[in-house]
Amino acid sequence: MSNPDDRRDNVEKIQRHIENTQTNIREARDELRAHGHEMNEQDRQNIEDKNARRRDAIEGFRKEILDEAHRENL
Repeated sequence: MSNPDDRRDNVEKIQRHIENTQTNIREARDELRAHGHEMNEQDRQNIEDKNARRRDAIEGFRKEILDEAHRENL
């Protein structure tokens, strides 16, 4: 038997994901600023690429919040 889909706290969970992802972006950026000169180009690029994926994820999370808001209004 499957569990019913309880979405009551989805927006809060998604918001926490956004906040955690923003924190990770800041920490990676700060790491680059502090130690980027000690890293090889590939490592620096990997961090930049990961932050770009994180920014994309945040946009996806925001769309999910809008979807949840739409569902709540149905």
